[in-house]
Amino acid sequence: MRTSINTLAAALLLGGSAVAMAANDGQSRANELLSADPQYRQTWQGVVQKEERLPEWVMNLSGYAEQMNAVTEDGDPYLVGPLCENQQSCLNNRLIVAFSLDKKNAYAMWVQVPTGLPSDKSPTRHADKRFLGEPDAGMQALLNEQLKKDPNWY
Repeated sequence: MRTSINTLAAALLLGGSAVAMAANDGQSRANELLSADPQYRQTWQGVVQKEERLPEWVMNLSGYAEQMNAVTEDGDPYLVGPLCENQQSCLNNRLIVAFSLDKKNAYAMWVQVPTGLPSDKSPTRHADKRFLGEPDAGMQALLNEQLKKDPNWY
């Protein structure tokens, strides 16, 4: 009896892990997308070619990135995740990127906070946000929600 309970518990744990992995869509990272699939590159180029004065790391989605998550906006699935020029710059200069799973649409929010902001000052109140890819209000809300998940963002 004890063995079957342990086996059942192990099966449930493995099943839960499989669901979690599926929800994260294979652990994609924003800094790997453009080299992973030409369609991502083409879609992103369509976004940034219309923009002015973007740094190289934003243009090429290069730098430090954490795992992206699968989310839904208005019934459509997206891969969403953060990107920074390097890990140290994430608090002051980051991009939240969203790609539709069909790879036809991409949006981003570039967030800049003044360097040297005292720790008693809220980054939220001093941030400059710039949206890329002409996101509608729903997508802007989704990008802002992703930013709010950062424990250093208050």
